[in-house]
Amino acid sequence: MPNIKKLVVGYLRKMTLFIVLILLIVSVLFQILTEQSKARDRSEEIFTQVEQILEENQHELTEIKEEYSRSCLNNAETIAYFIQQNPELIGNIEELKKLAYMTEVDEIHIFDKTGRIFSGTHPEYYNFTFDSGEQIGYFKPMLEDKSLKLCQEIVPNTAENKMMQYSALWSDNGEFIVQIGMEPLNVMKVTEKNQLSYIFSLLRADSGVELYAINKENEEIIGSTKAAVVGKKISDIGFDMEIFKNKPNGFHTGVSGVDSYCIFTETDGNIIMRAVSNDTLYKNIPLRIIELAACIATIAIILAITASRYMNKFVINGIYDVNDKLRLITEGNLDEKVDVHSSLEFSELSNHINDMIKSLLLSTDKMSYVLNKTNLHIGVYEYNEKMKNVRFTEYVPKVLALNTEKSKMLSSDYRLFREFLSKLRDNPVPEEADIFRLDTESEHYVKLDEISRGNDILGIVMDVTSDILKRREIEAERDIDALTGLYNRGRLKRKLSALFGAPEKLRHGALIMIDADGLKLINDKYGHEKGDIYLKKISEVISSFGRNSGICSRLGGDEFVVFLYNYSTEKELLDTIDTLTYIQNNSTAYLSSDLSVPLRFSFGYCLTKGQTDYTELLKQADKKMYESKIERKKQLV
Repeated sequence: MPNIKKLVVGYLRKMTLFIVLILLIVSVLFQILTEQSKARDRSEEIFTQVEQILEENQHELTEIKEEYSRSCLNNAETIAYFIQQNPELIGNIEELKKLAYMTEVDEIHIFDKTGRIFSGTHPEYYNFTFDSGEQIGYFKPMLEDKSLKLCQEIVPNTAENKMMQYSALWSDNGEFIVQIGMEPLNVMKVTEKNQLSYIFSLLRADSGVELYAINKENEEIIGSTKAAVVGKKISDIGFDMEIFKNKPNGFHTGVSGVDSYCIFTETDGNIIMRAVSNDTLYKNIPLRIIELAACIATIAIILAITASRYMNKFVINGIYDVNDKLRLITEGNLDEKVDVHSSLEFSELSNHINDMIKSLLLSTDKMSYVLNKTNLHIGVYEYNEKMKNVRFTEYVPKVLALNTEKSKMLSSDYRLFREFLSKLRDNPVPEEADIFRLDTESEHYVKLDEISRGNDILGIVMDVTSDILKRREIEAERDIDALTGLYNRGRLKRKLSALFGAPEKLRHGALIMIDADGLKLINDKYGHEKGDIYLKKISEVISSFGRNSGICSRLGGDEFVVFLYNYSTEKELLDTIDTLTYIQNNSTAYLSSDLSVPLRFSFGYCLTKGQTDYTELLKQADKKMYESKIERKKQLV
């Protein structure tokens, strides 16, 4: 399990990383929005410049057109006057060309009163009338009104579809109409300057940025800094007009295969769009993010180091100090005091721990006081395998018969105390649960009761000497045959019931019925006192015989029962019974110092292994015993 320092440092690292990531994400989004805003501002500047240039060029174009129109009419008046004064020029093409050259016109056409060209610098136009085309038909109203002086807008001429500006008027004498044509070179130059592609070329070209002028009605690109796309449809460069709807702040799309951010405006039925490639628009963001990440990481490291130092100083070191003190306390050093005051919280914790230790010490005294008032010799001990000392009440040394020196030694180390209890448990009192005999000169019995929860051990020791001795006295009066000291009939039944309650533990066993031979003869010859001595001698013999895993009992009169059990094999059991046969025929009973008689008895037995009804076994053994007794009497006769 990680310690608190690692947990806190790990948490700080995770939080720092999370905050750095959030800041970087926010910074990226902010910079993207900032770059888009800059792109919009820059685009607005360019759009304003374009509109200003268009406005200036339009003003210049208007002035030039007006001046050119006046010049056209003036030249037409000059030529009409010159021809009227020199009528011979009408049929002379070369002279008319010289006149055109001198007056700086490109074409001279002379119409008759019907509106037909009959003379001029270009014979190929002869016989054209005002009905010959839309362009030349512009002047037809002059046939009705000789006062008209007309100057036509720059349009393609009828014959060659060449851009020309024509003006016409009647001669002063009203005999003919003079029409001149001039190529409007200056006007065309100014008109070209008013084209969006030309205007785009005047603006400072930014790398990765393209300008487009799009006709809204036919979706045609009418101008661009990228000449190759002029005249194409916008679908040819990757998008359609729908994208311009509801996106006044710009949009991202692919333009000619390049991912771009597009800003647009509308003017005179056209859309002017500025497309900035994403690589150009966001090229500085990665470097800025790296720089920002480096700055944030540096700040985060400084803050983490500072926080770690302060945490070590005011938290971790305080925890270590408290843990060190608690370790000593859990080892049994209850005199230790926790004295950590690096912060208000640790100061309060120290006071609470010290109060708890005082209460713990007082609890032992309280328990001793209560137990003393009960007049019971009960002691309580407690230890933990993680602490060295053993805590016990004042009655523990008294119950365990410990002197002051040994009590102090055992309380100083739980391992010594546990070893002492282990040796005590090596002397259990038979048929008594958790009661053991102390190794003292006089009989001294204690009851041990111990519970454990993990490493915590709590035990109770109780002096039960008087109880054991009194119970033994009562049991002796109740269960022991007064003459022989063997179990009486009632005690035998209780013992056999308990043993046969778990027959699987008996292993190989034998129930033996014994009857004293010659008791009546001894009673009649030597008296009943000698007969009692004879029975005692028999009881001594069979007690010695059956003392290992055996029960001996006097049923009454001259009848005895021996129950042997817990033999590993049947052969071992039969060998033991054979020993009884030897004793049966080779023993002497000394009735007094000068009187002895042969000690004789008859017996019968039944073997048992797993049976649960001892009464049936008694009957069988009794039957065999009588059969043996009859057989022995026959032998004596």
